[in-house]
Parts: sequence; structure tokens; C-alpha cells
Amino acid sequence: MEYGSKKVAAVAIKMALAENREEEARLKKEFAGDGIRAAAVDYGGEFINSVQKIVERAVVAAKREGVIKETHPEEGAVAGATREALSQIMPKALGLNVGGKIGIARWHDHLSVAIFFGIGLLHLDEVGIGLGHRAV
Repeated sequence: MEYGSKKVAAVAIKMALAENREEEARLKKEFAGDGIRAAAVDYGGEFINSVQKIVERAVVAAKREGVIKETHPEEGAVAGATREALSQIMPKALGLNVGGKIGIARWHDHLSVAIFFGIGLLHLDEVGIGLGHRAV
């Protein structure tokens, strides 16, 4: 089957919204049947101090799960898509604590990174999703 950026982005979002490791594993297996490689990783902390760690976690998870190879272009694509996703949420998250999950998906040259955020403000939590795409 042929997939484009829309399908790959949807897979990344589904991975970012997975409730637990078991659901992540089930989704990865399901998507692998369609030739889509996927990964997910949790993160949390104060937004400004967490940006670098979030990008690093996304790149490491993508390599560990075989979504990308250990090359500059592929690592850079994950880092760039992750930074794009972060920039979409930045206005909501600046100065606050965030936590959630990063979902990464790839089919051939389409690579998407989705970041689900729980944004803490006292007990009034906000949520958001940032999404980035790169061609590899």
C-alpha cells in the first residue's frame, strides 16, 4: 500500500496518545504490518529546561526502535520535526511544567513526530499536541 504524510502523521499521533507500553507495542506491531515503523517515549519537566532533553529522547527512541538509521540526515530529520512540534506548543507551555509522550512514525521518506503535552498550571491542566514532518 502507498501512504503519504497524512497517514504517517496520524500514526505518530496515535503513538503519542497510547495509554501504556502494552498499547504502544500493539500499535507498533499493527503498523509494522503496513510497513510503517513507529516508536514512542515519555518525557516530563519544566518546558524551557526540557526542550533539549525532549529532542534527544526523540532521536534516541527513533534509533533504538529502528525508525531511523544512525546517520546525520535521519537524526537531523527527527530533531527538526521534534523542534517543529515543540514550537507549536511553546506559547501554551512557556514557564510551565509539561509531561506526556512523543510519537514517531516513518514510512519510506515520510517521517512525523507528534508530541502530546499535559501542561501543568496548579490543578488546572491544559493539553496540546504538536506535530512535525520531514522528508528523509
